[in-house]
Amino acid sequence: MNFDLSSLRQKFKDRDYKLTPQRQFILQVFIDNRDKHLSAEDVHNIVRQQANDIGLATVYRTLELLSELEILQKIDFGDGRSRYEINETNRPHHHHHLICLTCGRVIEFADDLMEDLENIIAQNSNFSIVDHQVKFYGYCQECRKKCDD
Repeated sequence: MNFDLSSLRQKFKDRDYKLTPQRQFILQVFIDNRDKHLSAEDVHNIVRQQANDIGLATVYRTLELLSELEILQKIDFGDGRSRYEINETNRPHHHHHLICLTCGRVIEFADDLMEDLENIIAQNSNFSIVDHQVKFYGYCQECRKKCDD
């Protein structure tokens, strides 16, 4: 997604919202941490280092708004906390995730082996699929190594 300020302001304006300084701070966290899947608490901890007047409730509301505006993608990894990442709308499908059950680390992978299956399902069910998500749960290399020691 292109994150130039004028296009973001327009996206907010189209929905009768303002791109406030607090929202800009929160967006900047995701721009600076593109490779991470951040919870509201993670974002709040990062934002507080530069703008300690932004409360956790503001972060939660902003993340929900950014998700609603499809600027961020909201993801549930089954750990009781929603995570967010930049919504890369230029990709035909979102990447997939490997989730370590020991340390909680999330590793992205882009291989989309689901496309053939998706086409078969769409054809057999007369269903128009627009996206999918795949999550694999297991143990990362570091955690496996610790168990082997």
